[in-house]
Amino acid sequence: MQARRLRTGVTLAAVAALAVGAAGCADSDRSNDSGEAKTGGTFVFAGASNPKNFDPIFNDDGESFRPIRQMYDTLIQNKPGTADLQGALAETWEHDPEGKVWTFKLRQGVKFHDGTPFNAAAVCFNYDRWYNMKGAAAQAQMQYYLDVFGGFANNEADVAGKPVYNKCEAKDDNTAVLTLNQYKGAFPGAFALTAFSIASPEALKKYDADTVKQNGDSFEYSAFANEHPVGTGPFTFGGWDAAKGEVTLNRNPDYFGEKAKVDKLIIKVIADENTRKQELRAGTVQGIDFPAPADRKALAGEGFNVIDRPAFNILYLGINQKNPKLKDLRVRQAIAYALNRQQLVQTKGPGGTKVADEFMPDTVLGYAPDVQKYDYNPDKAKQLLKEAGAEGMTLNFYYPTDVTRPYMPNPQEIFTVLANDLQAVGIKVNGVPRPWNGGYKDDVQQFGKHDLHLLGWTGDYNDPGNFVSSFFGRGKAEFGDQAMTDMFAAIAKADGIVDEAGKKAAWEQVNRDVAAKWLPAVPVWHAPPAIVVTKDVKGLVASPLTDERFNTVSVTK
Repeated sequence: MQARRLRTGVTLAAVAALAVGAAGCADSDRSNDSGEAKTGGTFVFAGASNPKNFDPIFNDDGESFRPIRQMYDTLIQNKPGTADLQGALAETWEHDPEGKVWTFKLRQGVKFHDGTPFNAAAVCFNYDRWYNMKGAAAQAQMQYYLDVFGGFANNEADVAGKPVYNKCEAKDDNTAVLTLNQYKGAFPGAFALTAFSIASPEALKKYDADTVKQNGDSFEYSAFANEHPVGTGPFTFGGWDAAKGEVTLNRNPDYFGEKAKVDKLIIKVIADENTRKQELRAGTVQGIDFPAPADRKALAGEGFNVIDRPAFNILYLGINQKNPKLKDLRVRQAIAYALNRQQLVQTKGPGGTKVADEFMPDTVLGYAPDVQKYDYNPDKAKQLLKEAGAEGMTLNFYYPTDVTRPYMPNPQEIFTVLANDLQAVGIKVNGVPRPWNGGYKDDVQQFGKHDLHLLGWTGDYNDPGNFVSSFFGRGKAEFGDQAMTDMFAAIAKADGIVDEAGKKAAWEQVNRDVAAKWLPAVPVWHAPPAIVVTKDVKGLVASPLTDERFNTVSVTK
């Protein structure tokens, strides 16, 4: 069958929000508003941190995915500006009645940047590569693969489980057939994940792509990942100066789709949010992401194009149950009651931010309006701490530096507010700031060093599993309890239901139980992130999934 429209309402919300832009902002200044879009030149976009590397499968954060999605394509992709699906490297796809066998009819005449052909054999090489990945270090870094496909041919990482993937067959050059061991609600949306981009098999082999080494708390990646990434996308790799904080990408004149309008794309890393804003005003960069909430109206008034994306995301306070005191549900509930999230929304959130009661937006199938809610109640928090014998405990609260995320515009300010709330009910807080890549994410997601942490998610596709299952569908160091088997089983059962009514009911019950019985984290808010470009930039299409592709962008001067 052809690509199908996703089930629920993010598409219409996205179209409306992106058409209007931020309230009170300057009129949209796109290429079809006035004049002709200019080709050539350079587009400089400010990133908030260095990417981890450029091998899609070993990444799971937006700062890494921003350059990656310019260089690679997936089998299916999101239609620009929406969460709908459309063909990319696959023109059409269909599945059998059980949802286990997926047949992709591939686009013909496509070449990788190294000149080698894209075909069904290349698709199968990539999927087989991921499934057969060796080494605990490499497997542990494949977060999206673990969340979607569960496990490997030979599990070496502690976090790996039963594999969903079975095999891939190249029926002919233009037909790839993927067979799964079980139906999963993630599909077909998961085929659009940037982590599952298709890379050149020749380059993967030539530059030892599967080599991942762990040295203490850090990881080292291959020459492919750091120096020679090769995809099929509208831009080719031009170099990464990590010390300087610049990624250079060049126009791919042989791209099969809409060819890039600029000759060069530079992603310039500027860790400080105020400095990014200053460089935007100075014209040394033409685009920034995630401006501070207080800056949006001012930037719009100065003539910048400020576009609010819909809030298809979640910020949460994660709780690590490796700490014995935090294994007590009463303590986790006390933490939830201690947080004045409504005040946080009002003082630190962008306009349109809403307190979150669940770990997914209310536009997603399976959202339950009757979950247990944790309204601000410091007296209740103190009572629960006393009952649990946890009064006066000290918690290490990790938060990231050198980064701004769509769901977390200023991590330090958010940490400060939440830490003060916790201290007000008698919980002592030891703040632990760590740099985002090469520090925070590894400490939290790989080594579980924290007691509390801030993290979140922007949805990749419109399915409950992309949120709830991605967070809580298996044991993770992030939450520190491999023994929540009832939660894992309930999520797996809901994710395997094909009937939509049954799926809806099952996910609603999962959300009720996550809130009342398990509470592995506290949902904080849903916040609409903005993206800003100068008036000279034409053609940017903002995405509710923060899935922007820059091949449509031109710069008029």
